[in-house]
Amino acid sequence: MTSAAPVPTLAHHTLLVLLLQLSLLLLLALTLGRLAARFRMPAIVGELLAGVLVGPSVLGHLLPGLAGRLLPQQPEQMHLLDAVGQLGVLLLVGVTGMELKFGLVKRRGTTAVRVSLAGLLLPLGLGIGAGYLLPASLLPGDTDPTLFALFLGVALCVSAIPVIAKTLMDMNLLHREIGQLTLAAGVIDDVIGWFLLSVVSAMATAGLTAGRLTASLLYPVGVVAFALLVGRPAVRLALRAAGRSPEPGPTVAVAALTVLLGSAGTHALGLEAVFGAFVCGALISTSGELDPEKLAPLRTTVLAFLAPVYFATAGLRMDLTALARPEVLAAACAVLAVAVLGKFAGAYTGAKLSRLNNWEALALGAGMNSRGVIEVIVAMTGLRLGILGPETYTVVVLVAIVTSLMAPPILRTAMARVEERAQTELALADDDPHGLSPRRATKV
Repeated sequence: MTSAAPVPTLAHHTLLVLLLQLSLLLLLALTLGRLAARFRMPAIVGELLAGVLVGPSVLGHLLPGLAGRLLPQQPEQMHLLDAVGQLGVLLLVGVTGMELKFGLVKRRGTTAVRVSLAGLLLPLGLGIGAGYLLPASLLPGDTDPTLFALFLGVALCVSAIPVIAKTLMDMNLLHREIGQLTLAAGVIDDVIGWFLLSVVSAMATAGLTAGRLTASLLYPVGVVAFALLVGRPAVRLALRAAGRSPEPGPTVAVAALTVLLGSAGTHALGLEAVFGAFVCGALISTSGELDPEKLAPLRTTVLAFLAPVYFATAGLRMDLTALARPEVLAAACAVLAVAVLGKFAGAYTGAKLSRLNNWEALALGAGMNSRGVIEVIVAMTGLRLGILGPETYTVVVLVAIVTSLMAPPILRTAMARVEERAQTELALADDDPHGLSPRRATKV
């Protein structure tokens, strides 16, 4: 009787390099992330910069020999680093879904829907149009132009709830009317954005034939229906059982297991794994059995370790030297302009349709314009699927960084004017107690 072959283990040198890579990237990401926060920038800017510094943009360009020793380019070595990053992003997306406040959408009602849809559909359409107009030389050789255009549209229409929430929190606007409306609209954007990303990713995997296109549209709908009918009761029971323990361990285990199983399920269907992670995170959020305090260890581990490593590996894929080429720089400027114009114009239009004033509309546009974490994840997905090449990947990540940096100063300016207007209207109301003045306070 022959015995089974032993399970192979990592080679000594391979494991050593992986540990050194993780240590280097984590150290740089945490250091630069803290530095970015000190300058009132999103931490993701510093975390991406960590990868940029040791990647082809800086170290690989100036000292290629040293870069090759620190980050060997052998596929198996990079795959190990990618595996850690993928685990990080799945749990990050799951935690993001767990923290979405769907009750905000109900409370803000049609106003949030108008702002969200206008702020999503306009950049989606403009992004698709820009995708068709970009030079074919920037696309990977075998990429279908229609698929690329659709993907760029999705990349430009998303918003980043974590960046929006952090900005509003830093400015003490999280519990204000305009802050709550911005978050509610962002929740709707997130849900639709992940759905669209899953559809386009399925198209990239299966092709653009009519039958496969139909399947790409129906599969995500089926996943959501299954999650609501079967997944929600199962998650509720599991969290209820885990919640009987006074320790956070069982709750953390159930949450992580739910996210990973959901990711595996959508990946098996040919959809993006992050779509399953987001859906399961949303199920946990809406289960009614979640104790947020017990999830704190999972959130801390993800945000303090796994997410910084993931964003540093995302920075490794950026090649800023490509911007020295006029066509790449022109494309970056054009895509950034389309992204900002589409989001601001869309959110502004939705706000005006809801009878908000100009400064409130501008504040909404500034908040919704933040792409941050979500767009980096979308860009990494496009790179992995072969829809984006190194140049277009760099362009999309630059949009994520620039729009996240734009949000705080514009939001501060707009909210200062909103406060000024509110105080003026309050003074007018005091002077006109019978309400005869034509100027009234705007309700959000």
